[in-house]
Amino acid sequence: MIIKRRANERGLSNHGWLNSWHSFSFANYYDPKHMGVSALRVINDDRVTAGAGFGMHSHQDMEIISYIKSGTIEHEDSMGNILQLTAGEFQLMSAGSGITHSEYNPSSLSDLEFLQIWIQPDVYGIEPGYQQKSFPVTDGLQLIASPDARNNSFLIHQDTFLYRILQSEQRTLLIPLAESRCIYLYTIRGTISHDSVTLNSGDGAIIKNINEIQLHCSIGTEALLFDLP
Repeated sequence: MIIKRRANERGLSNHGWLNSWHSFSFANYYDPKHMGVSALRVINDDRVTAGAGFGMHSHQDMEIISYIKSGTIEHEDSMGNILQLTAGEFQLMSAGSGITHSEYNPSSLSDLEFLQIWIQPDVYGIEPGYQQKSFPVTDGLQLIASPDARNNSFLIHQDTFLYRILQSEQRTLLIPLAESRCIYLYTIRGTISHDSVTLNSGDGAIIKNINEIQLHCSIGTEALLFDLP
């Protein structure tokens, strides 16, 4: 079974300095039909204008992933981290018992585009943590986060595997799916099709109750795949 949600069906918040497309209910956008998938609670596709950003604010007991699509983000947090991430880099912040942080676009000229992802942890009240990495740019399915940090991936406190899909040429990826698992696929650019369902930029899909997923990727495809409990 595959359930598609088109990009233009998402919620949109326009704050002037911030345009944010919400795949799931978030802040003032609420849709009881779209509250998340399994442990995945938030995918926000954010565009931040030059020199603007999110001031210091707090989080608790959430695994928060940022993926920079274009531009640069400047991160500062209560653990003493003051860092920048550029296009293609990932960040994973385990909020645990509590953390405050800010996120700014330090450029005076260019917009910042990034995905903000929240995953509910399976352990609470842990010591906060921060991870940042630029993964090698390779075609195919690349592991970004896992519950045991395998293959140099981020450690995430949930039985969840996050993969990045990159394809410089047209290709079909075959992905086995256990009966008890669920896939959420989010397309960043390019086109991905499975059977008669086609996903374009900003589209998302829930995939479950299928033994093997066949993803037909166009040239230049980039997507995130969440393997969820």
